[in-house]
Amino acid sequence: MAPAKKSTAKKAKPATKAKPAATSAKPATARPAKASGDGTKAKPWKLKTPPGTSDYQMYLAEDADPPAIICVVGTTELRYHRGAIEDLHAMLKKHGDWMPLGSADEQKPAAAGTVEEWGRSAKNPVKGWYGLKKGLRGRFGMYMPPLLEALGLAEVTHDAKNNRMRAI
Repeated sequence: MAPAKKSTAKKAKPATKAKPAATSAKPATARPAKASGDGTKAKPWKLKTPPGTSDYQMYLAEDADPPAIICVVGTTELRYHRGAIEDLHAMLKKHGDWMPLGSADEQKPAAAGTVEEWGRSAKNPVKGWYGLKKGLRGRFGMYMPPLLEALGLAEVTHDAKNNRMRAI
């Protein structure tokens, strides 16, 4: 009788028990709940920055000259042209795809092809800065996207860095 041949197949490892997924953690790109508030000074929209690291409030000041969107971050008040909501939404619709936010302070250049760059561009509807207070005109790409998301006009990613948005 011929001796039996040794098997060269590798033995399968026993299956390990998978850890259950955490149920309380949201994925980084999960859409947050709509903002609370109604956009007035008395009841401003309460928002979070795209990475979720800071809280801030926004409201409409139709009686301001010019009419403005007021953004309150801590004790700092930023102002953006009132038409920024509709203009940004229209630009995103035309763009048709995800666009990087590219938030930057006024004193720093905005990255090309970002919401921040568009918010300063001579090619946008206001032909320049949407920010109204010199020295505090930047960060359009940080504070406006969550407002459009809360209003149901856009989707925004919520990762630690390199967030994007697109029109709905």
